[in-house]
Order: sequence, then structure tokens, then C-alpha cells
Amino acid sequence: MSDEEMLAYARQAIEHAYEQGWTDGLPIVPVTAAMVEEFLATTDRAADEVIAELPHLNRACTVERAAVNAGMAGCRPEYFPVVLAVWAALVADRTFRAAWQSTSGPAPLIVVNGPIRDELGINSKGGVFGPGFRANATIPRAIGLTIRNVFGVRPAELEQATQGVPGRWSICIGENEEESPWEPLSAELGVEAGADAVSALLLRTCEFVDNRHTRVAEEVLWDLADTISRTGAAIGRHSSAGLVLSVEHAQQFADAGFGKADVQRWLYEHCVRSHADLERAGKGLGGLEGPGIDEHGLHMLPSPEQVPIVVAGARNAAISMVVRPFGFAGWSRTTHRIERKVGARGGIA
Repeated sequence: MSDEEMLAYARQAIEHAYEQGWTDGLPIVPVTAAMVEEFLATTDRAADEVIAELPHLNRACTVERAAVNAGMAGCRPEYFPVVLAVWAALVADRTFRAAWQSTSGPAPLIVVNGPIRDELGINSKGGVFGPGFRANATIPRAIGLTIRNVFGVRPAELEQATQGVPGRWSICIGENEEESPWEPLSAELGVEAGADAVSALLLRTCEFVDNRHTRVAEEVLWDLADTISRTGAAIGRHSSAGLVLSVEHAQQFADAGFGKADVQRWLYEHCVRSHADLERAGKGLGGLEGPGIDEHGLHMLPSPEQVPIVVAGARNAAISMVVRPFGFAGWSRTTHRIERKVGARGGIA
């Protein structure tokens, strides 16, 4: 077969995928049975093992189906153990079953820790939320294609997102462990530092905080608190937030004696909107009582430990990101080891 004929065949395969509704709007990689076997060879898990279910839709995803969609997404086979760990992390999230058909259309935030970041080229530094890195882009896309093709959740069909979240299937970041002053997220959640692990939670949105104006840690905290505490983030008596801190901001806090837990506690105590603020926005609490509500108003964070903190990005400007976890129950606070088959390509030598 000539090069021209091969390209024509590939184009036909891509157009066929569009006709079948298998894509997320971008072209997919045509997948063969041999390719799927390459993905399955990176794990000891059985091809027919169920890794995620949506019982109300009577649908389930197996390892093999996840492999097919990872191949379509453009993943390399050695990424597949990460994809499986992402599924474990998402299934552990308390909102997993409800999220995919929510009117919010939440986005998974995938955080990778350990040496595997460098091995697979998972970006943790400059442009960490942006394009240009194959692993960062295709690992979350594999999840999105599976939601679409295995569970059938498509826009205007089973998906009910009012507007959705930009980048719904593109937020996979490595934590910048090398420049962080604190232990990595995976270690905080119980896996020893230096192990390959994935954590994941579902987000409603991301909001930047640019503060390169001060070297006073508490002033930066007040700036973060202002973004966290906007009334638009309050849904009834509930709100939430986490932080993806720049190296500069994390270092400022550490130099001032703040550990992660100190930052979490400070924000919980200071991120409060008054009853008058909420009433002015049409969100008065109307006599509601309970955790997070007192005479001062509404605590905009459910608890200190429910404020995930990750350090990522380049050391070139003091810009951090406030992220908004989806749901009211809080995120699972779990991390999951990346398990690779011994001797597999990209696995343990």
C-alpha cells in the first residue's frame, strides 16, 4: 500500500468515527485489536474486569473498553496504568455517579505524583493547565471518550450540562514536587513519598489569582480568600474550593511558617460571607442552621481538610489557581497507586 493510500484509509477511518458518534469533536486515533493488546500488556488486570459502573444507566466499563478508548484518545500504551489509576480515583469520589449528568458539567482534575511524571513526560511546571504535552492531554481525554462511548453520556442526550466547563476532559497535571516546600499530595493522603500515584476530584471551574505585588504571606491569603468567598460560588448553604499554588506563593507561605494545614485552617476561618452579603445577592440563608453557619454568616469552605492544596507551575510569576470541587459532600481525599505489570514496556524493569 502506498503512502497516499494509507493516508486515504486513515482519513476514512477518522470520518467513520465521526459518523458513529465516537469522537469528542476532535479526530480520534483508529484502534486495532493489536493496539488494544499492547495496552492490556501493561497491566496484570483481566480484560473483562469491571472498573467503573453507572448502575442507573445499566452500563459498566471494563479494562478492555478503557484500553480501546485510551488508544482512541492518543495515549501511548505505557500511559494505560495511569488511566486505570485515574478510574480508581474517580470511582472513589463521592459524586462519581451523579457528576456526569449534572447541570454543572464538571471537569475531572487529575494530579499525578512520583517519578512517573518524568518517565511519561507529564508536565508539572510551565503551562501546566495548558496544551502541548501528550500525556497531560490524552490521559484525561481517555476518560472523556469512555464516558461518551461506554456510558453513553453525550451532550443533549444523557449529559445535562447547562453550559459545561471549558477543558472538561483536559485537566491532568503533575505536582511540582521538586520545588514545593511541602510533602506531595499523595504523601499527605497516605502513600509514601516517591511512589507513583494519582489523585482526582471533580471541578466546577478554575479561577486565577495573580499576586506578585507583595511578599507578605497573609496579604496573599487575603487575596485568595477574596476569590474563594465570592457569592457566585455559594449554592444554598454550600460552597467549596481548593488551591493549585504557584511555587512562589507556596514558598512565601512556607517561609512565613505556614504548613499546608495552616493555610487550610486560615482560609476556613477567614472565608466567610455575611448574611447581608448573601441576602444582597438573593442567596439569604433564611434562618437555616447547621455546620458552617453562624451569626457572622456562611463559611464558604466545608472544613479545613476539604481544601485540597497542590503545588504546580513554573517559578516565573506569582499566579495561583482557585479550583472549585463539585458537590456538597466534599472530595474523597484518596490517592491511588499506579500499578504496572512487571516487565511490561513502560513498566517496572
